[in-house]
Amino acid sequence: MKIGKHSLSAVLLTLAFVATALVIGSAGQAALAVPAPQVAAALPPQAANAAAAGDVTPPTEPGGVRPCPPPLAPTVPTGYASICWTPSNDDTGVVGYDIYELTSAGFVYRTTTTSTIGGFSGVYGRLYTMYVSARDAAGNVSLPSQMITTVATLGMTPTISPSPVPDDIAAPTKPTGLTDGCLADYPGVAFCWQPSTDNVGVAAYDLYRKTATTYLKVGTRTASAHPSFTESGLETGKRYLYFVVARDAADNLSLPSDSLSALAREGLPTGTCTVTYRATTWTTGLSAEITIRNTGTTTIDGWTLAIDYASPAPRLASGWSATWTQDGTRISGAHLQWNKTIPAGTATQVGFNAAHGGTATAPVKVSLNGATCLTG
Repeated sequence: MKIGKHSLSAVLLTLAFVATALVIGSAGQAALAVPAPQVAAALPPQAANAAAAGDVTPPTEPGGVRPCPPPLAPTVPTGYASICWTPSNDDTGVVGYDIYELTSAGFVYRTTTTSTIGGFSGVYGRLYTMYVSARDAAGNVSLPSQMITTVATLGMTPTISPSPVPDDIAAPTKPTGLTDGCLADYPGVAFCWQPSTDNVGVAAYDLYRKTATTYLKVGTRTASAHPSFTESGLETGKRYLYFVVARDAADNLSLPSDSLSALAREGLPTGTCTVTYRATTWTTGLSAEITIRNTGTTTIDGWTLAIDYASPAPRLASGWSATWTQDGTRISGAHLQWNKTIPAGTATQVGFNAAHGGTATAPVKVSLNGATCLTG
């Protein structure tokens, strides 16, 4: 059997593409630049099937994401980055797969396909990071797939010479050493990492958090010798998945860092109040005397003191200098009219009596108007 010159070239080019594609997480690979999209970003098409309006179950996450030889490419002076994946499952059926590209502005929608192979045009020889999500007729969107980085090639048909590339195409190195809890007193997520390097210089780091449908860009940090990131407004005690991308002045992007599972912490007290708790105990009861001191710079006008105990908590019996109530393991005292205000630098005293089952435990947390107080 004879193989023509064009056919042989296509085979060799396809093999070269497979050999040079990179999947995130593979060790020892160097990254090239990832340019911004060459087409205007658009939103994925929305479902218009009214019959599926009651469907709230999203498709399963696309799996097995891998680089694939691009389909027959048009004769244009661009490259083509293409991936394949295994089909998602859905109770009513998947109607499309949306592909998103990582840019300096975040992940940008690029194209939609009904098959399990897809991609987009780009600069020949450059690496592109992307992910794919599945969508059903009701508009439910799956979890984003694993991210993948692959090179743009010229396709499987002969093309004209590729267009020239910019002068700086060297990307920063992949961020490493992500460490959770670098700022233990921060109320939310706080983590840090080792700085990346670049042939010209790293300009910034972009931070991403995984959500139910995408990888959300949640912040940018200017390059420094000790880079770190914080995010508030999260659910305390819950873990969130993050990754970091380094960027230089030419908008060349590094490979995404390995993912970090970061814990949203309560943080340390703000220091605007100090509470002194003194309890006299006996076999089945206790009498607690509490001093509330305003250590802030402004007057506290109206207050509620909350004292949280581990279970089993003492059982409130009576109290003084406040209106006392109990809800589960929390005993609370609200101001009376005569001690409603606590000027800066002054204090007020309150107290209560309670019963216990033989062991009088100390409070695990004391807060004033919802803010944790220092204890002393």
